[in-house]
Amino acid sequence: MDDPAGRRMKEDILSAVPALRAFAMSLAGNPDRADDLVQETLLKAWANRDSFTPGTNVSAWLFTILRNVFYSEHRKRRREVEDADGQMAARLATHPSQDGHMDLVDFRSALQQLLPDQREALILIGGSGLSYEEAAQICGCAVGTIKSRVNRARNRLAELLSVRSTGEFGPESQWKPALGAMGGRNDDA
Repeated sequence: MDDPAGRRMKEDILSAVPALRAFAMSLAGNPDRADDLVQETLLKAWANRDSFTPGTNVSAWLFTILRNVFYSEHRKRRREVEDADGQMAARLATHPSQDGHMDLVDFRSALQQLLPDQREALILIGGSGLSYEEAAQICGCAVGTIKSRVNRARNRLAELLSVRSTGEFGPESQWKPALGAMGGRNDDA
């Protein structure tokens, strides 16, 4: 810095470090955390030195930055959960998304192999969530006929997909509800 004002600001910032550290210590209660707060304050102050109004109190400006940094980080940390031993992280698991995608591809292929009246009944009951009575009215047939079609469709899908029980699928399986929603052959639910 060649200009006297810039040199003066640098000196004012450096001379405020001990007071900033004492203030940070009073807020954080931990020497390492206090040093981190002071460092973050100095970085923010230097990056935003153009926003400082010459002739005003540099120390007050720095204390304001430090206080804002502390409270911003405090708000963030309040939402965080400490997992020092890693037990919580170890319990988190995500099934690979490609399995769910492949399940859906297999299900769509099997669904297309059903007889049209069975596919229609299965989609109305399992996919659209209609009652047997509503599906029968839409299809223009008896309720018992719809129940038979759904049962045959579900059994045929289970056969095509080599399903022994709905417990064989991960939670991301898009077709598990269609198999389990109609009852029967739902050994694990």
